[in-house]
Amino acid sequence: MLNKIVLMGRLTRDPEMRRTANGIPVTSFTLACDRDFRPQGEEKQTDFIDVVCWRNTAEFTAKWFHKGQLVAVAGRLQSRKWTDKDGNNRTSFEIVADEAHFAERRTDGPSAPYEMPPHPAEHAQAPASPAPITGSSSSFSELDDDDDGDLPF
Repeated sequence: MLNKIVLMGRLTRDPEMRRTANGIPVTSFTLACDRDFRPQGEEKQTDFIDVVCWRNTAEFTAKWFHKGQLVAVAGRLQSRKWTDKDGNNRTSFEIVADEAHFAERRTDGPSAPYEMPPHPAEHAQAPASPAPITGSSSSFSELDDDDDGDLPF
């Protein structure tokens, strides 16, 4: 069976992190995801989807994600059955995210670059900078702007 969900949306609030009785971090937040279509004469519709992250992903999202940010998550759809205060049986659906990523570049000003924080799955040490390519040993050759060659498009 396949249960894989990928969503991109804006956070409706700051993520809330808590810990289980065993000390495992769990973070929850809601994504506002615009639908791709709009019925004629109506406003664009938005779905509000609950997301839950565990362990390293929970700590990452709680530290780096904030209300209004455009983020992408990948995980699985999960349903929970529960009884409300009036004794009615209810079902809730949420995304259990295994991955969470920034989906836009953040700027604090017109020219302020955003340095991405390390993702929890990445190693702490960054690889060394690659040496610049020099000389004519490159397997790539320059193309003339007017020469389309045998390109199919």
